[in-house]
Amino acid sequence: MSRVEAAPPHLWFIISAIFHYLGPSFAVLLFQQIGVLGVAWFRITSAALIFALWTKPWKTFRSVSRDVVVLLLLLGACLALMNSSFYLAIDRLPLSLVAAIEFVGTIAIALFGLRSAHNYVALSLAITGVLILTDVRWSSDPLGLTYAIVNGLLFMTYIVLGHRIARQGAGEGVGRLGAAMAAAFIFVMPIGFSEAIAAFSYPALILAGIGVGVSSSVIPYICDQLAMARLPRNTFALLLALLPATATIVGAIVLGQIPTSRDLLGILLVMIGVAIHKPPLDSI
Repeated sequence: MSRVEAAPPHLWFIISAIFHYLGPSFAVLLFQQIGVLGVAWFRITSAALIFALWTKPWKTFRSVSRDVVVLLLLLGACLALMNSSFYLAIDRLPLSLVAAIEFVGTIAIALFGLRSAHNYVALSLAITGVLILTDVRWSSDPLGLTYAIVNGLLFMTYIVLGHRIARQGAGEGVGRLGAAMAAAFIFVMPIGFSEAIAAFSYPALILAGIGVGVSSSVIPYICDQLAMARLPRNTFALLLALLPATATIVGAIVLGQIPTSRDLLGILLVMIGVAIHKPPLDSI
């Protein structure tokens, strides 16, 4: 892993940023064939199997302390619920809007650790941006926005838990991530299996579902661990400002969701808010 870890951590973040929304944009194209929760099941299941072959999660669970086992189970539950709520949200709302909502929580939670003028301004900008983006969408699709808000809260939880397992270094972090994905597979089974089973007779759909899992969970989550292991959490949070723009670009290219000038203004305000906020220096 030495050569991998020697690469600049910012490079791993950029790769993660690209695939963070590229995979889900492909997932949207499968919703009609497999179902929203069925695609979420394929995403987690295929990722869990790939990680299992590589990291042997049963060994990780046997070798770590009880506290770490609890942490891995919490992260697994978070991944299962986050991916499901994210897909339910992007089935109803533009990818750029769901991405923007994801990052308001990162600023709001930072206020509890570091109350400063910077953070209050950052939160105000981000909220203003989201309000501009939502516009009349709240009244048109309140359920979609509810899913997006739940996803945003779970995304913040993923960042916090992900940094905790990354403290041991990227190699150890990826191994523990594999164990968490195995736990996520257990949690997602009752959520999406009934929809996913309809695709089992169609090899093309199975391969497409596996492709979504690789591009959505395997590549970005590994890159996150490689970046988190060497970037301070405040630096990583600063880089998150790029993700709403990534979502907008991917949504426009893959899904044809062309943003209006109003949308671009809202996305810009969210990005500025994420960029200028200061999270607490100590890990949560």
